[in-house]
Amino acid sequence: MSNRTITLALASAVTAAIALSANGAQAQEPTSNKEKCYGIALAGKNDCAATGNNSCAGTSKIDHDKGAWKYVAKGTCVATEVMLKDGSKRMGSLEPVKG
Repeated sequence: MSNRTITLALASAVTAAIALSANGAQAQEPTSNKEKCYGIALAGKNDCAATGNNSCAGTSKIDHDKGAWKYVAKGTCVATEVMLKDGSKRMGSLEPVKG
């Protein structure tokens, strides 16, 4: 293997490791002025640790997934209203939405 190939492989590995650690830190960073709000995230915009068919940041497949959450300003979750596909409305929840 040439030095150029080894250098490129090493640079790619380091870049990937940095990108993964930055995304993980951002998605899981708890803050005292934020709270998890379930059922309001758009597809691919959840912050992390949803239930069911997605497991981490940006992996929800549908808008307003009942088990997907995103960080919102503390005290605003239950006042956040979303419009569902069927035209009905639902409020955000501090726990995964049931039913």
